[in-house]
Amino acid sequence: MERSRVLLVDAAPGALLGQELERLLGHGLAVTLNLRRVADGAGARADWGGRVDFTDFDPFDEAALLAETVRDGLGHHAVKSRAGVPLRAAFLAGATRPGLAHPLRVIGRAGAGTDHVELAAAARHGVTVTHTPGSNADAVAEFALAQLLALTRGLRSYDEAAHRGEWRAATAPPEELSELTLGIVGPGRIGRALAGRASALGMEVQAFSRRPAVASAPAARDLAPASTPQPTPASGPAPRPNRSLPDLLATSDVVSLHLPLTPETRGLIGRAELALMRPGAILLNTARGGIVDEQALADALRDPAHPLAAAAVDTFEHEHAAFASPLFGLPNALLTPHVAGMTRTAMATAALRCADHIAALLAGRPEGIPVVTA
Repeated sequence: MERSRVLLVDAAPGALLGQELERLLGHGLAVTLNLRRVADGAGARADWGGRVDFTDFDPFDEAALLAETVRDGLGHHAVKSRAGVPLRAAFLAGATRPGLAHPLRVIGRAGAGTDHVELAAAARHGVTVTHTPGSNADAVAEFALAQLLALTRGLRSYDEAAHRGEWRAATAPPEELSELTLGIVGPGRIGRALAGRASALGMEVQAFSRRPAVASAPAARDLAPASTPQPTPASGPAPRPNRSLPDLLATSDVVSLHLPLTPETRGLIGRAELALMRPGAILLNTARGGIVDEQALADALRDPAHPLAAAAVDTFEHEHAAFASPLFGLPNALLTPHVAGMTRTAMATAALRCADHIAALLAGRPEGIPVVTA
């Protein structure tokens, strides 16, 4: 029986590459590895030649991605990505076109969120989309906490002054975390993980959810094989619910966003919302760039009379090669390149879990596999 073909668009980094390839091959899949983002391409060829096929292309070039997916008319049954490579209607149409020996059936994302996929087009072409929700919850929660501490304690300004040989004392002693209220917008897996950590440090935590509370679906951790690394669940009191986003913004010293990017959440935080925040407030965004109006955020941070004092942003409207933002150069904007979820445990969990999801779906075993629809 011919093996199902999987195109590994961007593999797990470093030593995790071997784990990911072994898991895919262990499922009996035929793997094509894109070497473009592999640090040691020659080493990968030497270690895996004869067991996997190789290619080398820019996955953010849609024409190149489609050409490699359907090369020689073979096609691939599944495409796996990690960095949110855009998979739009034209790609989906080409990867499932009649005549391909192996038309696309599954898209796997090693990470949370599927806003990089045009879901309606995937549904039209019969392509199932899966991801790994919760795989990086602890990592992102830790990063948001690091953002919070860096901004509330002014670590960056002290560091920069010290590197200039300046001994800078605090002009106004900051408040301790136990004196602050954290508002979480989107109390899902990541939001709850952050809430547990913040509560343990003495913060009062409140949360706003756009959806009414419902019974949770089985967590992805419960569906993964025992050999998959598992994040440690957060503990601590549940955040106090707040039924109004405006009220949460007005009553929180720090607001942290943990929402998926959807048509409903795009632009959720704009000029009007930022104006509602407490004097001296901080905004944290480790979710998706499109949730916040970046120009409105930049204007607020430039205005000394605005209540917003600082922001930490890890996700942007335009990322990777197209990285650009009106936040560039603002001293009260802490900017990082979408790295909140990139810990060794989180990336291993996501890669291995995604491999398991792809294999199960290709084998016609969808039970318990997280599938996203339009």
